[in-house]
Amino acid sequence: MLTAAELVERVRAYHPAVDASLITRAYAYSEKAHTGQQRKSGDPYFVHPASVAGIITELRLDASSVCAALLHDVVEDTLATTEDIEKEFGKEIAELVDGVTKLSKINFTSKEDRAAENFRKMVVAMAQDIRVLLVKLCDRLDNMRTLEHMKREAQERIARETIEIYAPLANRLGIASFKTELEDLSFKYLESKSYDDLAAAIAKTQKERERYIFDVNHLIGQRLAEQGFAADVSGRAKHLYSVWRKMQSHDCTLEQIHDLIAFRVIVESVSDCYACLGVVHSMWTPVPGRFKDYIALPKPNMYQSLHTTVIGPDSERIEVQIRTSDMHRVAEQGIAAHWKYKERHSGGVADADAKKFGWLRQLVEWKDELKDPAEFLEGVKVDLFQEEVYVFTPKGDVRVFPRGSTPIDYAYSIHSKLGDHIVGARINGKLEPLRYKLRNGDVIEVVTSNTQQPNKGWLDFVITTRARSRIRNWLRQEERDKSIRLGRELLEREFQRTGISLTKLLKDDNEVRHLVEAMKVQTFDELLLALGYGKIDAHDVVDVVAPQSADGKALVPASIKENVVARAVRKVIGRDEGAIVLNGIDDVLVRYAKCCNPIPGEDILGFITRGRGITVHRRGCGKAFDSDPERRVEITWDAKAKINREVQIRVTATNKPGILGDVGQTFNDLKINVIEANCRASDDGRAISLFTFNCSDMAKLRDVMRALGKVKGVTTVERI
Repeated sequence: MLTAAELVERVRAYHPAVDASLITRAYAYSEKAHTGQQRKSGDPYFVHPASVAGIITELRLDASSVCAALLHDVVEDTLATTEDIEKEFGKEIAELVDGVTKLSKINFTSKEDRAAENFRKMVVAMAQDIRVLLVKLCDRLDNMRTLEHMKREAQERIARETIEIYAPLANRLGIASFKTELEDLSFKYLESKSYDDLAAAIAKTQKERERYIFDVNHLIGQRLAEQGFAADVSGRAKHLYSVWRKMQSHDCTLEQIHDLIAFRVIVESVSDCYACLGVVHSMWTPVPGRFKDYIALPKPNMYQSLHTTVIGPDSERIEVQIRTSDMHRVAEQGIAAHWKYKERHSGGVADADAKKFGWLRQLVEWKDELKDPAEFLEGVKVDLFQEEVYVFTPKGDVRVFPRGSTPIDYAYSIHSKLGDHIVGARINGKLEPLRYKLRNGDVIEVVTSNTQQPNKGWLDFVITTRARSRIRNWLRQEERDKSIRLGRELLEREFQRTGISLTKLLKDDNEVRHLVEAMKVQTFDELLLALGYGKIDAHDVVDVVAPQSADGKALVPASIKENVVARAVRKVIGRDEGAIVLNGIDDVLVRYAKCCNPIPGEDILGFITRGRGITVHRRGCGKAFDSDPERRVEITWDAKAKINREVQIRVTATNKPGILGDVGQTFNDLKINVIEANCRASDDGRAISLFTFNCSDMAKLRDVMRALGKVKGVTTVERI
């Protein structure tokens, strides 16, 4: 464990004027506050904040960041408060600690909601100070390094969150070393068998690879020296997760992956980068289409380098990256490499550099636009964490989009009205359809029509959060307007049958106010909306407006009136079915969404669907976001109901005699009756089988998948 003196010396190495006493006091304060607490490993808990502070110094951040790392768990896990931190260490450090502190005391309806809301609040904090996110990343990195002491389910949950959120965030911030380590550690726990197999296979050829790297390093260095370049040449094998992902995307084996090795050439100037590229291409044949100039067109995280793939010695494909020392520092440290020490700074990043991180401003905009935390999280995953394509406006301005984006995504990035009315686009002068996927270098001109309007089909192929958000908002508003019209029709019909004039009612402000209050809505339009959605019955409105009906029948007292929500749902559906509980009512009809196929044990959400009861989605399902939030209802699985849901899994295995029998025996041992099986052998020596069977809950499904994963020869088991 690092001592306070060692931490101070680390910071002094890059910031000589550091306030050493501040770090020493924070170290002592945190150590005392965490006295008696232990980690899952049995180590004193203070080992964790000290380690996080050590990682912070690797990014060369300031004393306030080091102190925030030391204190980041004090407010959550001890009796200390944010006010105590501010009194002891000042407002700046207190705000950093408050931004990083885990939000464990906030209650959310599900783990997914909790993760989404935590991330949303982290975005709010980092919008004020980017150091919050840097400390949070260091915190997650240290937690991942010690994840072996957690239970299996916790390992999978934390690793999944890391690979979906934190590793891509590290990439977006340009911190390559964090990204690769977080990916490899997540891979280790999410696909442990694949990780072990791949690590063992690569280890077998380690000596040969090291010798090859040494020889190629010598060849490149010698040739560049002959040409008069002062260059630092190094080589490395690509990290495990990137190799495995390439195997998955290309559906191939390790032996079929050619560019496992990357070489890095660091030179003195930009002109030397391009000159060295010519030297490398004169030595070995470049692979067509594999040259990328990130110096002329930097990545959004400010990464700059020349990338080329060549056919090197022994006909091996090798990647060569050429950059200056400044570019290399940015590649390794990302935004932290742009740190500026000022007496009064905001976030510590110079204004000119902060402008380059436009995606941070996007996050803040989405935080305000997307009120649903889960929808916000989905959008962040899509927009920020995919490979980019670079396209041009007609004026020659460069715009960056996630790979797979369409002209609709481009149009909405310019202006929402342009997106609403787009009918096509001229790509490089040629008219292309809306489904066209943008490519690097495309010049785009949007074609519009005043009669065009967004439609739900666009959601099937648009990519960016901005476009999806705008389309969904338009559709929801359209749905809202239709529901208000329907509600008015239903109310007018019922009023007419009872002999009430809606026109006269609306002219009487007191009557309208009484009706709105009685129906527990804010406005009359909200009442019409609820009528249109089926949440309120027109009979109930008549009961309020006319306490006695035309035929003189006595009204049912309020104390025994049936629940309004239950009555509305039953009126829409007409019959009952168990398994789902809505607000304590267990006799509602449900239909299960085919897009996510939920099974008992999973967190779920319900959506009232006119004429079809409640549609059940898995919480976090992308299709669920297309539905109006006002039609959303909280539902749970009925613990008393026994239900079997049909599920399908894909088992990929080595194609060898008896493998299907071993898999079938596993199903038999677990007393699982397979409804349908579809098995085929692929050309690369794999057997891919789809099995359909009934499953009672998530725990049973996990048992089945875990048992199948242990069958010798099975490589992956995944739910479809």
